[in-house]
Amino acid sequence: MKWQATEMDTYLQAKEYVDTAIITLVPVSWQTEIKQTVAMGEFISIMATELEKQFHGRVIQFPAFSYIKSEESPSRLARLEKWEAELKAGGVKHLVYLTSDSEWKLVENELNGMLIWLPTIPLEHMDVSYKREVISDQMKQLIPLMTNKWQEA
Repeated sequence: MKWQATEMDTYLQAKEYVDTAIITLVPVSWQTEIKQTVAMGEFISIMATELEKQFHGRVIQFPAFSYIKSEESPSRLARLEKWEAELKAGGVKHLVYLTSDSEWKLVENELNGMLIWLPTIPLEHMDVSYKREVISDQMKQLIPLMTNKWQEA
């Protein structure tokens, strides 16, 4: 399910089955590496949407956790911990973070969820059929990660 009012009716009716939050970690920069930063966010948003489609009814795709690229890691983590506390208090059992920002790999052990880092694949100049193929290939790798996460619990 997505973070939309129309989807929340469904969530409220089937809340016991929805136990996983998908949160994209999206950097923002308006001074350096602007295009690369935008491409990161665009790519990871597409992947999150596709993941939500695959597991609709089991996951909720939350709004992106956005941060200034130059924000210090402790500050970023403190803000994210508040999200984690809110979601856990609301009954979310599994947190899945998607990002193309490799800096998150440095603090992965401090997260209370599973971090999935995907290198950005520039989709802007691809034709539609090739873009679909690339996304499909990525999904073939993500789906087992998700199902393994649930089996561990």
